Amino acid sequence: MIERYTTPEMGRIWSDQNRFEVWKDVEIAVTEVLTDNGIVPREALAVIKEKADFSVERILEIEETTHHDVIAFLTNLAENIGPESRFIHMGMTSSDLLDTSLALQCKQAGEIILKKLQIFKDVLRKRAVEFRETFQIGRSHGVHAEPITFGLKIALWSEEIGRHIERWESAIDSISTGKISGAVGTYQHLDPEVEEETCKRLGLKAATVSSQVVQRDHHAQYLTTLALIGATLEKIAVEIRHLQRTEVLEAEEYFSKGQKGSSAMPHKRNPIITERMTGLARLLRGNAHISMENVALWHERDISHSSVERIIIPDSTIAMDYMLNKMIPLLENLLVYPDNMMKNLNKTGGLIFSQEVLLALVKKGITREEAYALVQRNAMQVWEHGKDFKKLLFKDDDVMNLISKDEIDSLFDLNKVMKNINKIFNRLELIN
Repeated sequence: MIERYTTPEMGRIWSDQNRFEVWKDVEIAVTEVLTDNGIVPREALAVIKEKADFSVERILEIEETTHHDVIAFLTNLAENIGPESRFIHMGMTSSDLLDTSLALQCKQAGEIILKKLQIFKDVLRKRAVEFRETFQIGRSHGVHAEPITFGLKIALWSEEIGRHIERWESAIDSISTGKISGAVGTYQHLDPEVEEETCKRLGLKAATVSSQVVQRDHHAQYLTTLALIGATLEKIAVEIRHLQRTEVLEAEEYFSKGQKGSSAMPHKRNPIITERMTGLARLLRGNAHISMENVALWHERDISHSSVERIIIPDSTIAMDYMLNKMIPLLENLLVYPDNMMKNLNKTGGLIFSQEVLLALVKKGITREEAYALVQRNAMQVWEHGKDFKKLLFKDDDVMNLISKDEIDSLFDLNKVMKNINKIFNRLELIN
């Protein structure tokens, strides 16, 4: 299954080859605009577009001397273009090229992630419908509370992913911001119209105002949104890990033929993918923290952000791509055990209906405090002695003086849970 969702494109986006390709696209776009404005001869533009080429190996070789990647890139272009290369990078500073190109790469990566988030949401919604009526115990503090359905749990996940899709679309829109405003953002050597038209041709927005760099709140939004998505993937993963515990075993990661769980214990079937998600979510949060540290730069800029961004942005997008590559088929193939869910639901001898009884007694006219005391004294016997809650209620004269046996039987009807769960599914447009 995983091959369907593996995208070598994500790694390619952050390769040296693609980075310099994007740099070339930006430089040529600026030169085209300058040509249209009568600043660069059209004949020179034709030569530039025909001969503009580069070699990753040659750029890295030049950089060994220049210790400046943009100069090394421009030098290699000039070697291939010839004299007309003097019209490349006119009036620009390195950050014009670097930040505009980074915006394009982030947009490319963002669109891959967006498609996978949409696929993941669809998978969750499909499985939510599949298990809409599969009863499961709801837990608070890890302790049995009241009945839910497994489909309701998954529907909740799907809506959270839906919110992340909206956040991610906003983050992509924010990061898709370029600047061609010069050394300190004053357009001293290029008109703002050059920036606006260049960004338009590249599919970006022009920064409304910039310093030497696009302001790093854009990048922080991008990375914190990835961290938020990662937190939800971890949330789903942690729940599956809990449900896979041997004493629970209500759901389980698919265990393929030939798979091994332990080098020492042949019986082991471990939640390896979901544990991996927890680790990678921590990485995303750490990178997001660094992105916020990058917002405060000295004056019009320093380059304290530059080195770390070369790690955290590719790493975070690649990590998210990988996480979705794993979580999509994991949820598609998740093993679910309804019989175990029902077995666990019944473990507390009916205690899960205690609130039903409490509210029914209140409706009979006694105070909530009196009703609570009646229910709790029976419930504690179930906890301490393993007795049946309903049978205890039948034997409690104080309870039976207020409510009939048939009424109590109706309170323990599990199917009543579906009434409002179905309303939730209707609200989510998951059922007609």
